[in-house]
Formats: sequence, structure tokens, C-alpha cells
Amino acid sequence: MSTSPKQALLKEYALVAQALAAPARLMLLEQLAQTEAAVEALARKTGLSVANASQHLQQLRRAGLVTSRRAGKAVIYRLKDARSIALMGLLSEVAEANLAQVTDILDGLSGEAPAPEPITRADLAERLAQGAVTLLDIRPEDEFAAGHIPGAQNTTLADLDRLLPALDPEAEVVAYCRGPYCIYAHQAVARLRHHGFNARRMAGGLPEWREDGRAVSTEPGCSDGPTSAVTW
Repeated sequence: MSTSPKQALLKEYALVAQALAAPARLMLLEQLAQTEAAVEALARKTGLSVANASQHLQQLRRAGLVTSRRAGKAVIYRLKDARSIALMGLLSEVAEANLAQVTDILDGLSGEAPAPEPITRADLAERLAQGAVTLLDIRPEDEFAAGHIPGAQNTTLADLDRLLPALDPEAEVVAYCRGPYCIYAHQAVARLRHHGFNARRMAGGLPEWREDGRAVSTEPGCSDGPTSAVTW
């Protein structure tokens, strides 16, 4: 019996779903949402072997989620379609709304006190324009250098405590990281609030900010002190 057009379509749709059905591939997509990268760099970032990362990337490529190019001997991967970022976000939203275990894990990141509602990207852009917020990018330095929200200062969780004395205790602090699968911003906000700061995270991460059509900078960020006003 021949395959019906509907069955053929569903098979292709399922190929995309199957490509998302592995934590390792979700980690690779999260990394590629920051910037394009070579297989070796992606393996290092995700803790996979180069061979394993390559196999997962090939599955993502077969599903049309990533594409690649050669640069000398290196194979450079990138997201094929920016709508994959929206797909990743929707996946996390559905899981958070319907899986109690997801909610429990996220609640555990904030410690004993309930986490505040995240600030929307539109509201953050307005507050940055007013110079009314301190913005922290909680990602590794190389990801920050590849692109960040203008006016953000870069710090990691490991260095956050050293940064605290330089932060204005009266200013609102907003943290962001990689996107819907990243927990760095959740953890940073919990630590900041534990130290008495008025802190919350931005909804989404750098990829969502960029896909909104908002400015992204590759200029070096501030090393200490509150962020300055940004002209939009």
C-alpha cells in the first residue's frame, strides 16, 4: 500500500520531533543559538566527544534544523532557520506548563523564596534606554564576545560574588543568559536576591533578544559598576 500524502507529511514532521528528543541535541541547539561554531568547540561546550557531537549534529542536519560549511579542515555549524529558536522556547513553555517535575526543578533554583516574574524584553529595552537598570550577562566570555545586549556587563556564576561590591545596591539588576534551556540567570538572580539586591531575570535570552530585531553588540562590556544608558 502506498503512503498517503498525509502520512508522508507526518513522517517528515516526526523527523523534526525526533531530532529534538535527546538532551545532547538540545544542548547543541542552545549553543548554536548563540553563534555558529566548529564541531570541536561544540563538543567542548557540551561535554560530548567530538565523534558523539558530530553524530548528533548530523541528525539535526537531516531534520533541517542546522546546516554546515567548511572552513579549511573545520566544519562550522549554525542554525538553518531562526524559527528554531522559537521552537526551542515553545518546547520549554509546554513542558513547564504541563510537567510538574519541570516546575519543581525551576522552583528549586530560586531557593526558599519564590522567584520574581521575569522582565519582558520590551520593558528591559525601555529601562536600559532610561539608564535605570544594571544588566548582567551570565554566559562564558567567548559567548559574550560573540554578541550581547548593549550595556551589559559580563560575569559568570563563579565570579558573581566578586562583582557584588561594585553593584549599586539601589539599582534594579537584571540577568540573562543563553535562552530557555539555560539556568545561569535563574541561579544568578537567586544569589543576588540572597544578598539583598532587587534582581530578576529577563524573559528569554540573547537569541530571543536578537530575533526581536533588537540591537546586539560585540563591543567589550563594562568590567564593573552599573551599566550605562543605551541609545536605541
